[in-house]
Amino acid sequence: MMRYAFVILASALALLQGCVAPVVAAGVGAGISVTATDRRTQGTMVEDDTIESKAHKRINEKYKDTAQVNVTAYNRFALITGTAATEEAKMDIERIVGSIPNVKGIANELVVANLSTTSSTSSSDSRITSNVRIRFVKSAALKADQIKVVTDNSVVYLMGLVTRAEADAASDIASTTSGVQKVVRVFEYID
Repeated sequence: MMRYAFVILASALALLQGCVAPVVAAGVGAGISVTATDRRTQGTMVEDDTIESKAHKRINEKYKDTAQVNVTAYNRFALITGTAATEEAKMDIERIVGSIPNVKGIANELVVANLSTTSSTSSSDSRITSNVRIRFVKSAALKADQIKVVTDNSVVYLMGLVTRAEADAASDIASTTSGVQKVVRVFEYID
C-alpha cells in the first residue's frame, strides 16, 4: 500500500511541475524512473507555473465572458494565445500579463475575432499537439521534453531553451505534421 501512495505522490508532483519530468511505473515493486532533462532550474519551473496561474486568474477576473485566453510560460517568457473581442482587450491582456512579477518577455499571439463556442477546434488542437509530441519523441535530433508545444486554431507554437539545430529540427517536424497550418517559434537560443 505504501508503494502505491509513493507512486501516486510522485505522479502528482510531476503534474504540478508541468509534466516536466515523466514518471514511469512498470508494475508493482518496479520503482519509478524520473528523467529530468529540462534546461530550466526548478525555481524557474515554479516561477513559470506561478506566472501561468496568476495570468489566468487576473485575465478571467476581467475578461471571463469576452475572451478565450491561454497563457503559457517557459523560462519566464509568456506566450499569450486565443481570442479577444477587441484590439483594446488584446493590448490590455498583454498589460495584465506583463504586470506579473518575473515575466521577462511576452509574445502576444491573441487574435481579435468573435469568440468561438465550438469544441471541435480545441479537440483538433489537442490532436495536433499530441501528434507533434509523438513525432518529437521518435526523432533522434532532439529531446522531446525540452520543447513545449502549444496549439491554437491549428497554429503550433514551440517554446524552449534550445540550440538552433534543435529549433530547426523541431520546426521541420511540426510543420510537416498533419493539420498544422503554421509554426511559430518562441524559442530562447542557448548557442
